[in-house]
Amino acid sequence: MSAYSLSLPALPQTQSHPTTPPNARTGRRRTRSTAAERRRELIEVARAHFAERGYFGTPTLAIAEDAGISQAYLFRLFPTKQDLFAACVERCIALTNDAFEAGAAKPLAGESPLEAMGRAYRDLLSSDPAVLLGQLHANAAAPREPKIREAIRSGWADLYSTVERISGAQPEEIKAFFAHGMLLNVVAAVGFNEINEPWAIALGRQEQDC
Repeated sequence: MSAYSLSLPALPQTQSHPTTPPNARTGRRRTRSTAAERRRELIEVARAHFAERGYFGTPTLAIAEDAGISQAYLFRLFPTKQDLFAACVERCIALTNDAFEAGAAKPLAGESPLEAMGRAYRDLLSSDPAVLLGQLHANAAAPREPKIREAIRSGWADLYSTVERISGAQPEEIKAFFAHGMLLNVVAAVGFNEINEPWAIALGRQEQDC
């Protein structure tokens, strides 16, 4: 069976703000953190919110409250909502790049580098639903938000470079790899693998060659 099958387990339901820092809204004194640490914490909280409600539907006040900081401090760390969302896009890209690197470093028996990266990406979607939902919301926001669009473009350039370097594949093979990956996103989001119909089986369960 190909490791780059488009079959996926059901996408886990996102929990409400699972990455909330333990001291948020408890009234307890926080351990002093650096601005860089606060940025990292805030990005994780924001990823959960944006995954749940999207760019346009998520108020920054809710993110700040969940992170246990003031909205004013949020805007000191990220001057605009676009900046914060773009940072979440960059985090999603970094997680995907890390998954590609890790998958290719430990392929299963008989796997090509592309197959190993595809398997790793499938596992990432299952373990971190915010990666998938963040992509979907980012693509929806990009046409109206230039900074987000630029973050996506830059991220795709990084992903392409990673896949090209690791796999040594030709451009058409890499294009097919990413095309399968985009279909994988749809399969995961809509749950084609749960539908026992010929079209869903063809799109969501049939083994795919990279």
